[in-house]
Amino acid sequence: MHELIIVLDFGGQYNQLIARRVRECNVYCEVKSYKTSIEEIKALNPKGIIFTGGPNSVYLEDSPTISKEIFELGVPVLGLCYGCQLMAHLTGGKVDCASVSEFGKTETNFDTSGVLFKDLPEKGNTWMSHVDYISKLPEGFKATAYTADCPVAAMENEERKLYGMQYHPEVMHTENGTKMLRNFLYEACGCKGDWTMSSYAQTAINSVREKVGDGKVLLALSGGVDSSVLAALLSKAVGNQLTCIFVDHGLMRKNEGDEVEAAFADWDVNFVRVNAGERFLARLKGVEEPEAKRKIIGEEFIRVFEDEAKKIGTVDFLAQGTIYPDVIESGAGDAAVIKSHHNVGGLPDYVDFKDIVEPLRLLFKDEVRQLGVELGLADYLVWRQPFPGPGLAIRIIGDITEEKVAILQDADAIFREEIANAKLDRDINQYFAVLTSMRSVGVMGDFRTYDYTLALRGVTTSDFMTADFARIPYDVLEKISSRIVNEVKSINRIVYDITSKPPSTIEWE
Repeated sequence: MHELIIVLDFGGQYNQLIARRVRECNVYCEVKSYKTSIEEIKALNPKGIIFTGGPNSVYLEDSPTISKEIFELGVPVLGLCYGCQLMAHLTGGKVDCASVSEFGKTETNFDTSGVLFKDLPEKGNTWMSHVDYISKLPEGFKATAYTADCPVAAMENEERKLYGMQYHPEVMHTENGTKMLRNFLYEACGCKGDWTMSSYAQTAINSVREKVGDGKVLLALSGGVDSSVLAALLSKAVGNQLTCIFVDHGLMRKNEGDEVEAAFADWDVNFVRVNAGERFLARLKGVEEPEAKRKIIGEEFIRVFEDEAKKIGTVDFLAQGTIYPDVIESGAGDAAVIKSHHNVGGLPDYVDFKDIVEPLRLLFKDEVRQLGVELGLADYLVWRQPFPGPGLAIRIIGDITEEKVAILQDADAIFREEIANAKLDRDINQYFAVLTSMRSVGVMGDFRTYDYTLALRGVTTSDFMTADFARIPYDVLEKISSRIVNEVKSINRIVYDITSKPPSTIEWE
């Protein structure tokens, strides 16, 4: 129903990012494996095709490749990094190992008469990552960009609508990279840009109505962004045919259970809140090992959900908040899969239902948030910080008690409040507090204390696969520290985590 760009994944680490950039240009995009048949590609009728990067050398026998027929479809093709070299290799050019490799920001010169660089500066930094280079251009191609060490930083064959960039235009470090992609989409492919969240919202609502009919839908609502937006969408589509079961395991942030319930108070859904905090704490008593905590919480979540689902009886559809990165990671290409282990596992097979409803499975996380805004969901849910399924259980080092949960909830609430007061809440992608198991000596008034150390963590990231620690101003940190030590009992020392990912992870456990 929309203009379509296909991203063919050759094992690149930025496959999702390329698709996100294309969608930012209001053009719908899907990631497919390079193994996708030419027949299937023809059937999809794309307006354009983009080859991703990859870690291989195109001239090696076992490297990912594709049929040359793809260049005869009359569909514009853009090759990026490995994809650029593969295009050159398959169309009669030559690719060799470079005497000088290029990695990172590289000053690049552009021929602005070319399609890709129309109305852009003649010089700029690009993000390079290659050891091979195009030593001989294929017949009919011309170089449209170069660097001090790379004679073909970009190339094009305008007659056949084939284009290549040796660098990565999709990353932030490439100046005007998104504009270059936009030129490919609008100038080379002739896209009009019909992918908007308002049109998607209505399409998704209509699609759910058609599929569900007068059936009943069941959703496990965690209060996270994905499940909350899904609940809002389903409410608009089928109203009180939807039952949301919200399992409050008592390990959420301060007041969050009440906030989630309040957010859906005026929505046309059957909202069931299960306050199961005591049940979860009893199962977690004396458990210190983080993986054991996750397993217990995941299993108990399913047991609680099962108990509540039995009360409802048979439902027709189980709704799931699967989003597009989950779909891609399930096997779209040969890229290494790095999946988070912080979320509670999937729901059990024994819930009695006929089919699954997954209306978010085409969306990236930022698009899910846009959809939430479009649907009128409360801001504090749309812009909710990423939060692990096991909740504060993996932000308390060591064993978990009701007292420790309360301490961390209070301290974390102050941290989040002051970040918001400093207007940093949209600049820092994730921030939270960790109650360590370490105690140290302190002095409060004339008294000696021996209390917990609290760690603060804040990161900036575009994909959560890598992250840098946030540079929170000292005066903000000072205020946070002062408030926590003075207002929260049992904490006498605050530390700030200044490690990036890698080598550390974002969460502590």
